Amino acid sequence: MVSVHGGPLAEASGPQEDTPVAGLSAALARQGHEVTVYHRRDRPDAPERVRTARGVEVVLVPAGPLEPLADEHVLPHIGDFTAFLLRDWASSAPDVVHGHRWMSGMVSVLGGRRAGVPVVQTFHSLAAAEQRDCPAEAVPDERRRIEVLVGREAAHVTAGSAGEAFELARTGVKRTKISVVPGGVDVAAFTPEGPRAPRDRPFRVVTPLHRRHTGAVVTALARIDGAELVVSGLPAQGDPVVEKLREHGRQAGAKVVFTRSVTPELLRSADAVVCASSYEPSGALALEAMACGVPVVASAVDALADVVVDGVTGLLVPAGEQEGLARALRSLLLNDTLRDEFSVAGHDRVMARYSWDHVAADFLRVYERAGAATGTPIVAR
Repeated sequence: MVSVHGGPLAEASGPQEDTPVAGLSAALARQGHEVTVYHRRDRPDAPERVRTARGVEVVLVPAGPLEPLADEHVLPHIGDFTAFLLRDWASSAPDVVHGHRWMSGMVSVLGGRRAGVPVVQTFHSLAAAEQRDCPAEAVPDERRRIEVLVGREAAHVTAGSAGEAFELARTGVKRTKISVVPGGVDVAAFTPEGPRAPRDRPFRVVTPLHRRHTGAVVTALARIDGAELVVSGLPAQGDPVVEKLREHGRQAGAKVVFTRSVTPELLRSADAVVCASSYEPSGALALEAMACGVPVVASAVDALADVVVDGVTGLLVPAGEQEGLARALRSLLLNDTLRDEFSVAGHDRVMARYSWDHVAADFLRVYERAGAATGTPIVAR
């Protein structure tokens, strides 16, 4: 595994984007495969190599200053990262290299080509889709170009949803090289049973922070007395979006609070989770909610449209349709029986399809399709 910006070592305290690499790596290790994750070393006190409690070897690659860096400052050190991989693989090359996100994909393709090892690439999010979702936030042109190059050069590319598979094909990736493999969820941690976070309102709804779409969720709660909205993803101190949403909540009669991250305890205390974005490549929060038996109201886009079964595990509404979102949320919160039905069905769906063990099995089939050695165990790095 190549994950320039994150690996299992960062799982406990790192950003949410690190979780897919950690979850997949641990599941592969549980199934008897040798897994090594390469992550750029970004602090001087970190060991170069460590084996996690889940049996994954993490290698912190010296590439650039020993401090966190933005993408544009990491790019000049990609050559050093690739050279390290080639030295590390000189005595024992992996059967397959799996790149995560665009910059890791570039490293994986460069290293894999020189070492003669097939590369599987997972982008997790695509520049073109991000730009359409937030036109005001510029996406670097170099990232777009690198994504196109990596997609064409990799032996196989995985998409998190049917929508992403279509987007990849539009960039020039051959359809025969694309497989849809969803994200996973830690079903041992996210369960219906367990402690619940305290609350003091009749209804609690959890939603991720999004500058364009969180306000719509606040507005949707205006018609429901005694509602509390917990927004996950605390912005930087002093960010005006916090007070803006709180004021919006006061005007709508809804309490708005912020939390840095989503925990199983918080989800279990919620009546519903709302994912109202117009672009959602992973559906991670929806999966975690369903694993905890919490129904989901979501936009019918990307991974959300694949994860949430409308009328069975939750409700899907067209992206950007404010009235539809309000109706769906109200119908769910005011119907205990419907919530109970969605709760059971959502948990069953996650257990049957989205545990990391299921997802790891899907990736193993992809590795084999990519031309990886089929001996047992596969050394998936």
